[in-house]
Amino acid sequence: MTILVNLIVTLGMLVILPLGFRLLGLPAAVRTLWPLAAVPGAISLWLPRGATAAGLAAAYLMMTLIVALQAARRVGWSPRELAIRTALVSPAVAATALVAERAGFGLFGFDLPVLALTVPHFHYAGFTAALVAGLVCRDRDDSLVARVAALTVPVGTEIVLIGYFVDDRVELLGALVLTAGMWLVGWLLWRDGWLFRISSGVLVVTMALALLWATGEAFGTPHPGLTWMAATHGLGNALGFALCGLLAWKKGLA
Repeated sequence: MTILVNLIVTLGMLVILPLGFRLLGLPAAVRTLWPLAAVPGAISLWLPRGATAAGLAAAYLMMTLIVALQAARRVGWSPRELAIRTALVSPAVAATALVAERAGFGLFGFDLPVLALTVPHFHYAGFTAALVAGLVCRDRDDSLVARVAALTVPVGTEIVLIGYFVDDRVELLGALVLTAGMWLVGWLLWRDGWLFRISSGVLVVTMALALLWATGEAFGTPHPGLTWMAATHGLGNALGFALCGLLAWKKGLA
């Protein structure tokens, strides 16, 4: 599972986030300097835990904090802006978990495997899902359905994060809210081209798996293991939802 998760995170660092930054119109300096931090961050994933890996991950964290500061430059707290601000801040959350995990430090008492899985979660559910929800809201002229989607995606992501600290049932609530938002996003994008259809179709399956897993964790019912979830939910979201979806948005702006 570790190899697959590392590949998914590497894709997020080197491909998904730069695509998203272009769609967000981040300053050219940030986009130009990004590889100088993302490459060390990706290398840290493949090294043994220790000072070297943590130091490389810390370089990545520094750049994600610069990205997070871009959220302060935005105006307003509409659902669209909330989604985009969530996207801008989420890489820093992922990078903080990465530094702690690479150092072998149980941040906030979390086990290292939990921290390792927090990294892809906030690259994809945190950054990509929130970004796409914000883009959909902008593209649909802030229609009611688009605003609901743009609100539920970041709120669901935050509830999942709170659930890490509180209880598996709170995490399940967050998964329900996030799934509702992502399915709304998929429904709004379904007719906008074949890449969007792939992205939307994948969401139906991957988010259903997320609900199955969260329900099992909350109530002790049968559910897939983490290795199987990484190979289905994780890989599907990375390639099907995130990569296809952001390429579709990039193509639309070309």
